[in-house]
Amino acid sequence: MSDLMETVLIERTRALIPDENVERKRMFGGTCFMVNGNMLVCVSRRGLMARVGKDQEAEALARPHASQCRPTGRPMAGFIRVEPEGIDSDELLKSWVEMARAYVCALPANAARPKKTKAGRAAR
Repeated sequence: MSDLMETVLIERTRALIPDENVERKRMFGGTCFMVNGNMLVCVSRRGLMARVGKDQEAEALARPHASQCRPTGRPMAGFIRVEPEGIDSDELLKSWVEMARAYVCALPANAARPKKTKAGRAAR
């Protein structure tokens, strides 16, 4: 996926998420959308990573172009990787965002962590 296609996917994804309590953050080599401090989805050149939770994982994995997210080689429970072909239409992308929102919006708000200094200590 090119830089332009990634930018367009970021814009398409952002348009599907209501403004309340949403934050954009660079993580996992892409642009993550956070709701109340919890990761909802992450857009990157590799496609989409959606946080659907353990209860929806089997349903999500049954969908085309979906696989378990394994950024370090070990599976991340409740996180699904979706190939670009699985989100090429607005309808497909919306279905992934809605599945992630059903899980993430039910989570308690996650407080922001203090930024770390270069020495690895929390800033005061």
